Amino acid sequence: MDKDCQDVNLRKVAIIGCGFVGSASAFALMQSGLFSEMVLIDADADRAEGEAMDISHGLPFSRPMKIYAGNYDDIVDAAIIIITAGANQKPEETRLDLVHKNVNIFKSIIPEISKRGCLGIILVVSNPVDILTYTALKLSGFSENRVLGSGTVLDSSRLKYHIGEYLGVDSRSVHAFIIGEHGDSEIAAWSSANVSGVPMRNFYEMRGKVKYEKATNHIADMVKNSAYEIITKKKATYYGIAMSVRRICEAIVRDEKSILPISTCMHGEYGIDDIVLSMPAILGKNGVESKMPISLDEKELRELKESADTLKQVLSEVEF
Repeated sequence: MDKDCQDVNLRKVAIIGCGFVGSASAFALMQSGLFSEMVLIDADADRAEGEAMDISHGLPFSRPMKIYAGNYDDIVDAAIIIITAGANQKPEETRLDLVHKNVNIFKSIIPEISKRGCLGIILVVSNPVDILTYTALKLSGFSENRVLGSGTVLDSSRLKYHIGEYLGVDSRSVHAFIIGEHGDSEIAAWSSANVSGVPMRNFYEMRGKVKYEKATNHIADMVKNSAYEIITKKKATYYGIAMSVRRICEAIVRDEKSILPISTCMHGEYGIDDIVLSMPAILGKNGVESKMPISLDEKELRELKESADTLKQVLSEVEF
């Protein structure tokens, strides 16, 4: 194990922010059996206490676990520190509209983590996740492998779901990624997508789907607009991202070496530098082990660079 992670309690997780996403993530992690201790922190201490109590009352139906509201002193030995704190995305508001509000919130959170010498992994879930992961990386001083964002894990799951529905196949057999920004400039990497090793275009033909371009464009649009549609209908999204958080934590705690499209800092890959965006990466007990290159066609590569430029433009207006 990396020396940075030697003294952490691998069975302990901390969640900072107990709104819809934080509480749903706490519930999902309670059911997962991954952890034996979970501390919840929120600016509203009563909210954190109430969530801890509510979730704890279901433990007789799950596994033994200590769940409690705490403060930053309680997170020092946590293996994973999950940050979901931030302003909520409102109807008709883009994830990037949230940037200034949530960067300021992170300026109060990240120094509290850093000054306590926390040795675990920071998992950023708050939106806009790519910008805030970059913010956490710059403010924390942590090594890059220990700071990651939930990225497009949920977007990629939505993509697999819709492909599975359209083609009438188990979505778990679909291998496809959304890359780039977790937001409006995201890209569906169709050129590397497949169903159990069969290239996506070929599989479409096997299933009698002849309008490949029209169908894939429609699915990509559905994925991109999913959050907006859900927010319009029920004011917030939280179950899907909670399950994504659980999946990321599984990969870390179990040292799975799983490949997930998480937010990581780019250093020249695909001609992109010094920006955080989502690309497939190998994830294990020490965090991000390495990025996983995937094949992109010229159009996808151009769109990926445009996505990076979009994020850089936003970052140019942020003061750290």
